Amino acid sequence: MSSTDRSIRRVARPWRISAHSRANAFPYMLVAPVVLLIVGLVAYPFLYAIYVAFTNRMVGNDGEWVGLANFRHLAQTATFLSAARNTIVIVLVSDVVKLALGLGLALLVNRNIPGRGFFRAFLMLPWAMPAFVAFLTWRVLYQPIGGGINLILTETGIYPHIVDWLGQTPTALPAVIMASVWRGFPFWFVSILAALQSIPKELYEAARVDGANAWQRFRDVTLPGIRQVLVITTLLSSIWTANGFEHVWLLTQGGPSDGTMVFPVLAYFGMQTQRIGEAAAVSVAMLPAMIVLVLMATFLMQKDDD
Repeated sequence: MSSTDRSIRRVARPWRISAHSRANAFPYMLVAPVVLLIVGLVAYPFLYAIYVAFTNRMVGNDGEWVGLANFRHLAQTATFLSAARNTIVIVLVSDVVKLALGLGLALLVNRNIPGRGFFRAFLMLPWAMPAFVAFLTWRVLYQPIGGGINLILTETGIYPHIVDWLGQTPTALPAVIMASVWRGFPFWFVSILAALQSIPKELYEAARVDGANAWQRFRDVTLPGIRQVLVITTLLSSIWTANGFEHVWLLTQGGPSDGTMVFPVLAYFGMQTQRIGEAAAVSVAMLPAMIVLVLMATFLMQKDDD
C-alpha cells in the first residue's frame, strides 16, 4: 500500500474521544444540569431585574432605556429616603438585640441546668411559627383597644394611658423592631448554641488551670470559637431582615407617614402602581449594601482561616 493510500485511510478514520477525555468530561456532565438550573432560575432573573431598573417599563409596556433616571427620581423622593433610613435602623438595632438575646440564652442553655431540653424547644417556637401567623398575633397584641400589651400596662398600673403602638410615628418603628426580634432571635440562639457545643471542653479546663476568670475564658476561648458562626449568622440575618416584607406589611404597611417604610414594601407599592422600572430600581438600590456585607463576611472568614 502506497503512502498516499495510508494517508487517505488515516484521514477517513472516524473521530473518537479517548477514554481519558471521557473520564475528565464526566464530572462536568454531571454538574451541567445544576449549572443550567441555577442560571435559569437565579442568574437570568437577577440580571433581567437589573436591566429593567434602567428602563421605564410598566405593565403592558416594555418601556425604553432611561439610564439612571429611575434612581435619580427615587433619590429625590422623601419616601425613598425614609425607606433607606428605616431599613438601616431596623437591621442594625434588631441584629444587636438578636445577638444579645441569642448569645445570652445560648450561654445559659449550654450549661447543665434542669429542663434545658424543654427550654431549647420552647425558644425555637417563634422561629418555627409561620411569619404570617406570628406578625398577625403581634398586630393583635399592639391594638390600642383590647390589645394584650395595653391591657398589661393599664391593669398593672405601669402606664395608665392607652398607646396606639402602630398608629403613631414615635412607637411604630420600635414596635416593628420588637416583633422582628421576637421572630428572628431563635436563629441566632440555635446557631450560637451549636458553635458553643463544638468548642472542646479541654480548652476551658486549661484556661481554669492558668487562672483565667469567667470573662477571660469567654474572651479567649468562647469568642474565638464562635467567631465564624457569628459572622455568618450576622450576614444571613442582615440580608433576611433587609429583604423582609411580612413584618412591616402585616403590622403597619409602611406607615404612619412612612415611619416604617422599608425597601421591600416600597418596591411592592411600585408594583401596585404598575411602574415596574421604578420597583426594580428600588430592589437594585439595595445591592451595594448586600455586596458590602458579603465582602466583609468573606474577608473576616478568610482572615480567621489564615
